[in-house]
Amino acid sequence: MEKIHILIADDIEAHRRRLERIISSENNFELMGSVGSGQEAVSMSLEKKPDIILMDIEMEDYMAGINASSEISSKLPDTKIIILTVHQDNNLVFAAFQTGIVDYVLKNAEKEEIIEAINCAITNTSPIRPVIASKIREEFARIKQLEANFSSIFKIISTLTPSELIVIKLLCNNYTRKEIAKVRCVEIDTIKKQVNSILKKFDKRNTREVVKLLGEHEVIDIINNMS
Repeated sequence: MEKIHILIADDIEAHRRRLERIISSENNFELMGSVGSGQEAVSMSLEKKPDIILMDIEMEDYMAGINASSEISSKLPDTKIIILTVHQDNNLVFAAFQTGIVDYVLKNAEKEEIIEAINCAITNTSPIRPVIASKIREEFARIKQLEANFSSIFKIISTLTPSELIVIKLLCNNYTRKEIAKVRCVEIDTIKKQVNSILKKFDKRNTREVVKLLGEHEVIDIINNMS
C-alpha cells in the first residue's frame, strides 16, 4: 500500500506527540516531520512536499496557521491541509477555508476521526462536518439578511431629497447640525426639519443610529460619492 506522507505543525508539544502516535499507529501513514511554527511548516513543506499537513491555527501568532496554509496552498496545490484546532470562531473558520484547506477538525476529536480525516483528504472526499455546516448556514443567513437590509437602505436613500442627501453626507462625516447649517448657509431650524425627515424615513430615533446603520453596511463611501 502506498504511504501517505504527513507533516504536523503545532506549537504545543503534547499535541504534536499525540498526532505522532496516531500517525505511527497506521501502516499506510508516514510522518515526514513535526514542527512548532507556521514558518517552519512552510519551509519543511517546500522541502518535503508532504501529501497531508495537520496544521494548527494559533502558533507563533494568532493567524500563523492560516497564513502558512495560504502560502503552502499557493506553492503546493496538491498538498492537502487539515486544520486541527481548538477554535470554532466563525471568522477563523471562513478565513481558513479561503486558504484552500480541505478539512477543519477540532483537536479534541477522537483518534478515529483524525485518521478518517486524513484518508478522506487524500481521496478528495473530505466531508462538510456538522460544526462547519452549521456555521455555513449561519453565514448564509447573515448574508441574506445583510442583502435584504442593503436593499432596504437604498430604497430609503432613493426617497431622500437632494438637500437631505447633502445633510446625511455631512452627518456621516461627523458634522453637527450647527456646522451643517453654516456650510449650507441656512437656518438651524431648516437643518432640524431635514434631519427629522431623515430620521422618519430611516425609522430611527437619532442621527447616530442612522450613521451606524450606514457604516455597518458600508454605505457611507457610496453616499459620499453620490452627486
